[in-house]
Amino acid sequence: MAVMRIGHINIRVLDMGAARHHYENVLGLLPQAEDAAGNVYLKGWDEWDKYSVILSPSDHAGMNYVAYKVQHDADLDLIKGRIEALGREAEMVAAGALPFCGRALRFNMPSGHLMYLYAEKEFVGKSVGVTNPEPWPDGLKGAGAHWLDHCLLMCELDPEKGVNKVAENEAFFREVLEFRLTEQLMVGPGLVVQAAAFMTCTSTPHDIAFVGGPQMGFHHASFYLDEWSDVLKAADVMGKNKVKIDVTPQRHGITRGATIYFFDPSGNRNETFGGLGYLAHPDMPVITWTEEEIGSAIFYHTGELKESFTTVYTEGV
Repeated sequence: MAVMRIGHINIRVLDMGAARHHYENVLGLLPQAEDAAGNVYLKGWDEWDKYSVILSPSDHAGMNYVAYKVQHDADLDLIKGRIEALGREAEMVAAGALPFCGRALRFNMPSGHLMYLYAEKEFVGKSVGVTNPEPWPDGLKGAGAHWLDHCLLMCELDPEKGVNKVAENEAFFREVLEFRLTEQLMVGPGLVVQAAAFMTCTSTPHDIAFVGGPQMGFHHASFYLDEWSDVLKAADVMGKNKVKIDVTPQRHGITRGATIYFFDPSGNRNETFGGLGYLAHPDMPVITWTEEEIGSAIFYHTGELKESFTTVYTEGV
């Protein structure tokens, strides 16, 4: 059984015209399709499946769901059995329920976030092809994001009431979906409360992350760039387009990535994540950050945690 990677994310937007300008001209994603309900499908130039982002018109911002791709169709049946063995619900939906995809498995994470797994999606190919390819295609717009890299989800955390959806999600993803924990933030007396968990199913520092907060929600979707200079260029593009920036270019302590955080016109947070960070091989020991170093863990340059970073986010379902 293998969950291979993130497949796509479905984001709710308030103004489709403004959202399309942002995702196409600021991030540089490429439009692929639009359906009768007004949903818009986009991909990065370095991706080969039909889409990695769905923008859905709505009267409230947030995330509808996130989907990951498994290696074999039979993996869906195996995972369904594992989820149901825990007493949790999982539903197999027919091909086409996820647009341009084969059958899919639908379930909620312990945190309440909706998730799909699928094995098949329509193939369209990279913008540079796979025969004698150039390093990048001509005509890229904005930041020229390569691909959807990961998402970070806010999970309810209230140790006094014995609620820790970060830890529940981490255990579920590790035991059921076979993700690996790469880094964590431990807080509280004796450092026994897992307040953040970064997990991978590939060799990157994280394919999904969970951070504790007062209620569940959608923190950000992240898009990959090559290196620090590309992150700085992305910041210039945002300045030219009057994008609201949350955190100017920084380095993370956790994952070591170069980053900039900003908001789409609906208030959904995005990130451009530059550089590999490190290789998360299966035998890599888990990296632990402690409460007194939380500032450096999130924003290594300043060592200070910006309050809005953990308190401002949109709905996660």
